[in-house]
Formats: sequence, structure tokens, C-alpha cells
Amino acid sequence: MKINKLKSKAFSTKAIHAGQEPDPSTGAVMTPITLSSTYAQKAPGKHKGYEYSRVSNPTRKALEHCISALEEGSFSFACASGVAASSLIFEILKPGDLLVAEEDLYGGSLRILTKILKPRGISIHLMDLSKEDNIFKIPKKAKMIWLESPTNPLMKLIDIKKVSAVAKKNKSLLVVDNTFMSPFFQKPLLLGADIVLHSATKYLSGHSDIVAGVITTHCPDLAESLAFWSKSLGPVLSPFDSYLLLRSLKTLAIRMKAHEQNALELALFLEKQKRVKKVLYPGLKSHPQHQLALKQMSGFGGMISFYLKGGKKEVFECLSRFQIFTLAESLGGVESLVEHPASMTHAASPHPPSESLIRISTGIEDVKDLKSDFLQALKSKKPFKRQENKAR
Repeated sequence: MKINKLKSKAFSTKAIHAGQEPDPSTGAVMTPITLSSTYAQKAPGKHKGYEYSRVSNPTRKALEHCISALEEGSFSFACASGVAASSLIFEILKPGDLLVAEEDLYGGSLRILTKILKPRGISIHLMDLSKEDNIFKIPKKAKMIWLESPTNPLMKLIDIKKVSAVAKKNKSLLVVDNTFMSPFFQKPLLLGADIVLHSATKYLSGHSDIVAGVITTHCPDLAESLAFWSKSLGPVLSPFDSYLLLRSLKTLAIRMKAHEQNALELALFLEKQKRVKKVLYPGLKSHPQHQLALKQMSGFGGMISFYLKGGKKEVFECLSRFQIFTLAESLGGVESLVEHPASMTHAASPHPPSESLIRISTGIEDVKDLKSDFLQALKSKKPFKRQENKAR
């Protein structure tokens, strides 16, 4: 899982080549899918680096090398889902430990914290870490600090460097979920995080066709612990999905540029709409932490949230009218998605977001079409009836 050294430091070059040497036996440019579950040994314990695919697999290893290169880390672990990756990290904690987390989190993460970890005897303390004063109030006995930046779905930013300084002083582990930004726009390890996490289902995959999670760290001790839990529990990514994710990473740089370009134009457009109360996007000067976004991120990403004037009824009417945007959970695909956090992704949250909040995952379609779709969805208060395709 240790990264192979690639001379180029350019992101797009590493995304295409890191960990992906031509196959030595055939010269194949694309990394082969190694489906074998077990590997021959010349003698007990004497093998070519592989014993059993739950422990290590050539295709998955190539992916892990590439992820490490992109996140500027040293060790990576590819898991069967984002929550599988999260659960692997949580195995570091023991009953009696304190976990401090940002209060605005992905609903699945909150579910693990409150429904699984807390009953096991792990103390959970939720804080609004977007407020700088609260960073310095993080309890000294915290074993782990867990955050997202930007947060899901309120798009709050957290000063990762400042949290890192407190974590190091208190000897706490800092974990940053980097799903919204991808390593193209933000590198938490370079900002002081100990572990960075992705739901690779999202931007890293980018095509809404696989479920995956990845973890990266620069710390050998943490890597050793994560490797033990991964080997013991087996939440690993399949060889075929590893291959698909490697394939997707090759276009990550150009996709993220397109997502951001569309999102910024769409966010500026939404600010001018009479039915929109407030737009939440770090690239807007109106965002309260726009300056922090400029400082710790190299771009603003493709995620937007906004408050629609009215309540649940008006929101549902608007959501029913979209023709290009698809009403669906998840994010980060090339297609634009729209969703209602309070009743979808964050329905199980102990403090669900406002009923008037809508979250957008901006795709890479023509932005003129995306704006036109919003215009027709926002203008009418009556549900739009989609035309059924009667062709067989």
C-alpha cells in the first residue's frame, strides 16, 4: 500500500500514471483485473507479495497507490463503501474514548456515531466547528476529531489548520472527510489532518456506477492499525470496482474543473432568482467563509445548497418539475442531481436541516440547459408532468 514514487508532481499526470505501470507479463497499458482470491507460494510464507485477496490484491493495490499520490499521503486503503471506510477508522476507538465531531455531517456518519458508536460506550460530542472560538473549546481528552469541510448539507467551512493545531496539542487524531472537494481542490493531509476519507462513490468515481470508499494517511502506525482491522474485518473493495475507480480517476482533474465552472455560474444565477432565499456556495463572495475557501482550497467544487422561499409544499412542487436535474440521493456524478436533505439524505439526523433547504450536485452538462431547467422549475407552483416515452 506504500506509494511508488512518480517524478511528476502534476495532479492530472499522477491520476493517470501513479501505481499503474504497464503489466510486466503482457505490456498491457491498463491495469489488469486480477480476480484470483488466492496466490501460489513457492514455500510456506514465500510468495510474490500476495497471499489472499482480502489482504491484498494487485488491482486494488494499484488503486491505493494512485489515491496516496493524489492525496499526498503514504498509505491508502480501498473499501467497499464510504461507510465501510468510516467504520474501519472508527475501529481505532475503544469504549470510554471521546469522539468530537462537527455537528453538520453526512446523515450516514451521524447514524454511525449516534446509533452504533454511542451504544458501544464511545462518548460523542457534536460541535459547530465552523465557529473559530469553538475550535479552541474542543475537549483536551478527545481521542478523535471528525469533520467535513465543506459540511453536508450546509456548506460550512472549517479551518483545518487550526483544528489540526489543537489536535496535535491535545494528541487527538484528526480525520477529515474530503468527499465534497476531492483531492483536486483540497488536500487535508497537507493542512495537518492525520487521516483523510472519501466516499469514492462520489467525485472520485464520478459516474454513479460504483460504491466505494478510500482512506489515506501518512502515519505508519495508523496504517499498521488500519491494515490489521482491514485484514481482520474484510471491508475491502472488489478487483472489478477497483479497476473502474482507477479508470475514473484518469479524468478526475478535467471533471472537477467542469463541475466547479458550472456550479459557480449556477450559484450566481440562483442568487438572482426571486424564489430563492439564500444560496450556500463557498465560491460566492456572499458565503461567510469565502476568504477561508480561498485560503485552504484551490477551488470551490460542484456542491450547492440553497433555501427556497416557502415550506415543504413549495419545495416538493419545485423538485417535481425538474427535467434535466434528477431527483436522487448521492452526488459527484457527471449528471446533475437535486435532493431534499430533510427527507432524503439527512432524514435520520438528530437535527434534520430546514424543510426549505435543497441540495444540488452540479453535473457537467451545458450550464445553459441547467439554468433553463431551474427557471421552469422555479416559476410555476404547479407540479410538472413529465412526458412519458411511449416508444418501445
